[in-house]
Amino acid sequence: MKKDSIKDYTLITFSTLLIAVGVYFFKFPNNFTFGGVTGLAVAVGKVLPFSPSAVNFVVNMMLLLLGFLFLGKGFGVRTVYSSMLLSVSLSAMQYLFPLDKPLTDDPMLELVFAIVLPALGSAILFNIGASSGGTDIVAMILKKYSSINIGNALLASDLLITLSAFFIFDIKTFLFSMLGLFTKSLVIDNVIESINMCKYFNVVCSNPEPICDFIVHKLGRSATVCNAEGAFSHEEKQIIFTVMSRYQAVMLRQYIKQVEPGAFILISNTSEIIGKGFHNV
Repeated sequence: MKKDSIKDYTLITFSTLLIAVGVYFFKFPNNFTFGGVTGLAVAVGKVLPFSPSAVNFVVNMMLLLLGFLFLGKGFGVRTVYSSMLLSVSLSAMQYLFPLDKPLTDDPMLELVFAIVLPALGSAILFNIGASSGGTDIVAMILKKYSSINIGNALLASDLLITLSAFFIFDIKTFLFSMLGLFTKSLVIDNVIESINMCKYFNVVCSNPEPICDFIVHKLGRSATVCNAEGAFSHEEKQIIFTVMSRYQAVMLRQYIKQVEPGAFILISNTSEIIGKGFHNV
């Protein structure tokens, strides 16, 4: 458990710093307002005499306080850690690397990094059951005390924050922000699927023993074997069901080709695997 906790908090630290880099160096200087508290910080920082980093820090601390008040002390230790680390990191970056203009003169390039880096960090956090706080805390409170559709509520709040760019900044910034809003969730979903991507095997064969032995002793996985009958030939067959990583899948496919080249193999992609050796229930 201690080893798993160290691994998880190392991933949380890395992914949170990744979000901070994308937000501070690419989102804040270009006034991109898409997405949660950091988008709100950009808009408020333009209206009030405070930097986006300072606004983000204050709002996140207020949301953490609300989380403790409405959800209790144990509402999410990982979320608290990530939220505080993100706020402190943004403030530290403002002190260490002050910026008064974007890094480049290409806003589309900056938008790509403003989307990809935070999306990658968020995907890693979501994949291990954590988040960077912000509007996620609001979602947890709404889930506990109301029957509001949380997904629609968060989308509506993000949309309102993004629309503020139309009134506070110019039309170009507004359009870039809208593009970022609609692209961000797609990137997060694709990254999560890519991280969890595994190969699901259905192997129809006559002699499953050497294949199962290779799966168990060489690949460190398990499998299920079922009896079957060919619809055309009426021959007795066995079907091996197993799931493994992409690298292990290449090794298994090559081995089956050697020991039983006549086997019928179905291989499909899957990213939602719950059970021993994968995700807990």
